[in-house]
Amino acid sequence: MDGKLFLVSTPIGNLEDITLRALNILKSVDLIAAEDTRHTRQLLSHFDIHARLESCHAFNEHSKVEKLIEFVQSGHSLALVSDAGTPSVADPGFLLVRSALAAGIEPVVIPGVSALTFSVTASALPVDKFAFWGFAPVKPGKRGKFFERIMNDGRTGFFFESPFRIARTLAELAALSPEAKVAVIREATKIHEEILRGSAAELAALKRDWKGEIVVGVYPAEELPATGDDTEN
Repeated sequence: MDGKLFLVSTPIGNLEDITLRALNILKSVDLIAAEDTRHTRQLLSHFDIHARLESCHAFNEHSKVEKLIEFVQSGHSLALVSDAGTPSVADPGFLLVRSALAAGIEPVVIPGVSALTFSVTASALPVDKFAFWGFAPVKPGKRGKFFERIMNDGRTGFFFESPFRIARTLAELAALSPEAKVAVIREATKIHEEILRGSAAELAALKRDWKGEIVVGVYPAEELPATGDDTEN
């Protein structure tokens, strides 16, 4: 019997966002590879799912991939999940997918919620074309170049940021382009969900304590594009 590899999206906050298909897969597979088994166990317990778990995170992914591929090749079914959202989107998954394809295994993607897609929709910025830049760098030199690339890219850019650095980030964006349009999406789908929109200068001027998981969207132009019949298709 051929084994199966499933890449399963899980909720980023609100557990009701999980799909029926995802639940069915998680109930049926022989093993779930999880970024944090404790976190995933809480999710499974909520839905009364009793599955075998194996850790697979950024620090052990290289050493676990071969074992997981062999597990699938032996005829078993495996689901890969991250702590929240979609595997491979700034989370473990790419190495396993690459190795699976090299071994002749076609992964089955079980789509669902993602902090990125939530933010793209919620930002109210132009997203007919956009770029995802991952996590903002920590070191000053790399951060400066990172933000300059976003500002010069010409598309709305999205990136993940820490609540401990977001105030600094907004100040850096405002220094580069005060009138750039910015959206800060905080705690998406959670109880304290918040979406702030304005110019880089306006958001940089906010005096507050930042908490939670944050996605930032930046549209470099000072003015949003016009909409109407003159829009090119």
